[in-house]
Amino acid sequence: MKWFALVFFFLAVFTANANELNRAFSGRVTSGGEAAPFVAVYVKDTQVGTTTDISGYFFLNEVSGADVTLVVKGMGYKTTYYTLEDNTINEEIHIDLEQDIMLLQQVVVSGSRVGVLRHLPGSVGIIGQDEITTTQAISGNEILRTIAGVHVVEEEGAGLRTNIGIRGLDPDKSRNVLILEDGIPVALAPYGEPEMYFTPNIDRMSGLEVMKGNGSILYGPQTIGGVINYITADPPAEATGSVNFRGGDWGFNNTRVTYGNTPDKTGYLVDFTRKQAENFGPTQFLLHDLHTRLHTQFSPVSQLGVKLSVYDEASNSTYVGLTQPMFDAGGMDDLRIAPDDILHVRRYAASLNHRYQLTNGMQLNTTAFAYTTTRNWNRQDFTYSSTASNLTGEWHGFPHEKDGAIYLRNSTGQRNRQFEVAGIEPRLSYSYTLGQRKAYMDAGVRYLYERAYEQRVNGTQAGVLSGDLRDEEVRTGHAFSTYLQNKFMLTDQLSLTAGLRSEVLEYEREILRANFTDTQISAKTTVFEVIPGMGLNYNFTDNLGLFAGIHRGFAPPRTKDAISNEGVDLQLEAEKSWNSEAGLRGAINMFEFEFTAFHMNFSNQVIPVSESSGGAGTGYINGGATMHQGIEMAFLLPLNNLFGNGWSADIMWNTTFVQAEFTGDRFVLQKRAINAEMENVYQNIKGNKTPYSPSITVSGGIQLISPAGIGLRLNGNYVGSQFTDVLNTQNVYHWIAIDQADTDYAYVQATANGRIGELDPFFTLNLNVWYNHAASGLGVNLGIKNFTNERYIATRRPQGIRAGLPRFISAGISYNF
Repeated sequence: MKWFALVFFFLAVFTANANELNRAFSGRVTSGGEAAPFVAVYVKDTQVGTTTDISGYFFLNEVSGADVTLVVKGMGYKTTYYTLEDNTINEEIHIDLEQDIMLLQQVVVSGSRVGVLRHLPGSVGIIGQDEITTTQAISGNEILRTIAGVHVVEEEGAGLRTNIGIRGLDPDKSRNVLILEDGIPVALAPYGEPEMYFTPNIDRMSGLEVMKGNGSILYGPQTIGGVINYITADPPAEATGSVNFRGGDWGFNNTRVTYGNTPDKTGYLVDFTRKQAENFGPTQFLLHDLHTRLHTQFSPVSQLGVKLSVYDEASNSTYVGLTQPMFDAGGMDDLRIAPDDILHVRRYAASLNHRYQLTNGMQLNTTAFAYTTTRNWNRQDFTYSSTASNLTGEWHGFPHEKDGAIYLRNSTGQRNRQFEVAGIEPRLSYSYTLGQRKAYMDAGVRYLYERAYEQRVNGTQAGVLSGDLRDEEVRTGHAFSTYLQNKFMLTDQLSLTAGLRSEVLEYEREILRANFTDTQISAKTTVFEVIPGMGLNYNFTDNLGLFAGIHRGFAPPRTKDAISNEGVDLQLEAEKSWNSEAGLRGAINMFEFEFTAFHMNFSNQVIPVSESSGGAGTGYINGGATMHQGIEMAFLLPLNNLFGNGWSADIMWNTTFVQAEFTGDRFVLQKRAINAEMENVYQNIKGNKTPYSPSITVSGGIQLISPAGIGLRLNGNYVGSQFTDVLNTQNVYHWIAIDQADTDYAYVQATANGRIGELDPFFTLNLNVWYNHAASGLGVNLGIKNFTNERYIATRRPQGIRAGLPRFISAGISYNF
């Protein structure tokens, strides 16, 4: 299959565009009479395109075909279609764009990082449709790594469970990041259980945006790390469809079909994906993702959008990973230690979005949404002790090393959870004048209901899907939020943004069964918080400016952790921080850049100790004060002028330096007394680095697209070393030797089970090449992930080592019609 794809690819390249008529166009894009810089201009359904320069001018060469439609997209502007006459050759055209005042709300993004972002008081990362397409990503993780400040930890390589940390925050199940799809939360339960066991399918996205500064306070509940918004495509203006197939190593195949149209004033889009792999490392999975979107315009001032989606996934995802000696020995990176483990995730979602233009400059945007998620996970029990009870006799690893072997037990634990979430949010956006100065206001309220049903079922032998009900409970949350943000244009160059958000959350936990005994335990707790934020922008020009901001970081405690199994309110505090940043953002002669310095000071950071984070407990605990500070740098350098008309060439780069450490006194068990006359010894971790916070991450690449539709993209990612526990354990064998020599104590760090130990730095390189034949709509592509076949430890979570994916080769064919 690989060789067939390669042959097909090169045959297509050498036979393309033999005798087609080529035309050239130049023109200018404006909005309200002013230049619209860095706006994408491309020929519809092709890869032929460019971006406007700082004055709004553009040039297109090698445009073939008689019936040509230009698509013009820019952030903060409504997408415009411009049809060229058959006899239009070497003529200058003018295109005027209408502004979209709903910037960063139910947004549509383009590739510009500057433009209207000059008035946003915080750091922002934006990924457009073209970058998603040319990256040929297996999952959204690969896309997110190209954004400064974002650290992604792989769990199974396919991105089914997203682990994202921003600016040194713990990436465990992305609980410190608010993840949205078209402005709507997607977590299991956004307040009570914000873990990401479902991840939006990157294949159907038209863009991604990451807000890390003051601009995130309009959203909630989490405002600690930042906001990631996945943006789905709008219905097309006319009948358009596509069929895409990609196949690769380890039985991987991905099939996607889309079709949409906008007859009259109502548009629709249907998007279906089927993705599977037989041996993606140790993981086998099959998922189906169906997404439909409707959009109708009742009048020039009233629009309604409807979205329905169904997601179904079955995988052999597991918690257990390799021990340290198993990884060191090699040859076991794809070992299925517990082959009967199985995870089912099913999600149904629906949303409505209505926009109504009340008056000139005033718009009401109302969103209502509801979704259910079922997450049932059956996992076989295991131990590191050869003398434990109820063993199956099956084991893996090295028994002579301490905790170096894994012994499977003849029992299972089924962790079954079902979630219901519903909410409504009306938001008013108003543009007005204050004296002689413009001002912009966003005000809104949000109500969210969530309920979680959880059961723990113990199976009495390996591989069974039923058993005895051990625990059962119901957790309910009602959250009410209000917010108000104003942007004041103090001068033509200086703007002030100030906002305030309040959160009121009522939790209830009902325990119906505990440890095989029926109970009736119920308790409630309430959380209230006011979250302020303020930012400044000073723009030297329309495309060069400074920004600075400060806001309160907030994340509520999980319901299950805030109320104990005995029904006691544990007074577990919300995570709180003060987040500040300052930076420079601009574009000089097509060179786009953003430099940001940031500082986050936590009065209390909640630390995961659950099984999913490699701990021995459940949930999270108050971790005390921590500090995160560093620098982010990102730039985009177009090199089109070096290659001539019709070529597109870019160099992309981002780097993050971060120092994340515990700044308050906190004592953690280091060694446990064996001798009754001795006492346990605790270590103060003040000054230690927080887990999974590499001090440096780098992502960079180069992309080149020829006028004939041939493209190449080369991306590299470097992740620095990182600790995986609060004691900052480096070499576990060092501690094992100390433990063996000490007869009075057992050392916590003396274990080779793979869950702790420093992660070495690693570098991966991805290569993508493609060819798109504009006239026929056919395209072919080839992707090589981890080109150098680097072997590295991606994570030690949840319970042992996960090796990074080795070299992965895939090829695909697409047809757009």
